[in-house]
Amino acid sequence: MSNQITCPHCNKAFTVDEAGYAAILKQVHDAEFEKELAARLKLAEDAKKNEIALAEAKVLQAQTQQIHSKETEINNLKSEIKALEDSKDAAIANAISETKMKNVELEAKIENAKLEKENVEQTLNSKFKELLDYKDQEIERYKNMKLQLSTKGIGESLEQFCLTEFNKIRSAAFPKAAFGKDTDKTTGSQGDFIFRDKTDMDVEYLSIMFEMKNEGDETKTKKKNEDFLAELDKDRNEKGCEYAVLVSMLEADSELYNVGIVDVSHIYPKMYVVRPQFFIPMITLLRNAALKTVDARNELAIIQAQNVDITNFESDVAAWKKGFTRNYKLAADKYGDAIAEIDKAIEKLQAAKESLTGSERNLRLANDKLDDLTVKKLTRNNPTMKARFEALGTIESEAEEAEDN
Repeated sequence: MSNQITCPHCNKAFTVDEAGYAAILKQVHDAEFEKELAARLKLAEDAKKNEIALAEAKVLQAQTQQIHSKETEINNLKSEIKALEDSKDAAIANAISETKMKNVELEAKIENAKLEKENVEQTLNSKFKELLDYKDQEIERYKNMKLQLSTKGIGESLEQFCLTEFNKIRSAAFPKAAFGKDTDKTTGSQGDFIFRDKTDMDVEYLSIMFEMKNEGDETKTKKKNEDFLAELDKDRNEKGCEYAVLVSMLEADSELYNVGIVDVSHIYPKMYVVRPQFFIPMITLLRNAALKTVDARNELAIIQAQNVDITNFESDVAAWKKGFTRNYKLAADKYGDAIAEIDKAIEKLQAAKESLTGSERNLRLANDKLDDLTVKKLTRNNPTMKARFEALGTIESEAEEAEDN
């Protein structure tokens, strides 16, 4: 078998045998295969290089983006750190500034407080000195007064002093108050003065029994304040006063009584011992304390008035009940008597009724007898009267009447 092959260059055809054709074909096939294999290997190599380059580019791009992101994050963190540091610095600066201002203000206040304290101390020292001077003057004045007066005169002068002090402020401070000498001798004992004050509703809310005691420095027998408390308590109770106050110049050297106002309610209730200069303040203190109970006292007075009304009402009701009970008893007695009389009358009427009933029966019987009475019956056993009536024609008339009936 032969094969014809045409040359691609000269277009000349020639014939080769089977072996030559196979050899040529093998050469062509091997060359083309090698060439195609080389081309394919080159394409594969190029593709591999491209993929490697692309992968490297992608990796590089990813790394670049990651690096850029990290750099951005780092920059942001740096910015935040800087902002925080700036804010912290500003806050510290403000705090330091405010602290400095507060320190300046505190120093100014401390300085002002020191000045005020010094001024107050100076004022207090000045007033204390004035009080000491006044106290020394008062002591000297009282000593001079005591030397000039008798014991009786000293007591009267203390009473006059208290009365004068009260009258100075009576119209302004105690317009509705009564203050005067205790002139009631009915109980056999008297205090010196009695103070009473009332509300606008004329409800007494404060009452004080006063006793004034004084003695000269030269008095031989020295009395103590406690010597007069029992009598003062007795006077207070007898005159119906709530409080008792001893205005005393006794025990002039006593540190206890020289404080001015001493509460001795542990001995006798609601009792005080005061020095004369505290006479008005004592009344004022008790008045102010009592004023807090005025509303309660007014309400109590209203309640008491209501209780009086209720008591009067209850008394009236009791009296009415008593009268009603008495009248009821009398009426009940009269009613019983009337019932008894009615019962008696009923008995009498019943007896009369029975009598009348008997009379009616007898009258009926009598009437029946009268209806049954005839001349014939009357003359049945009396021939003489029968003859007379026959002569008069009475019997025949009755017989005819009987026949007609």
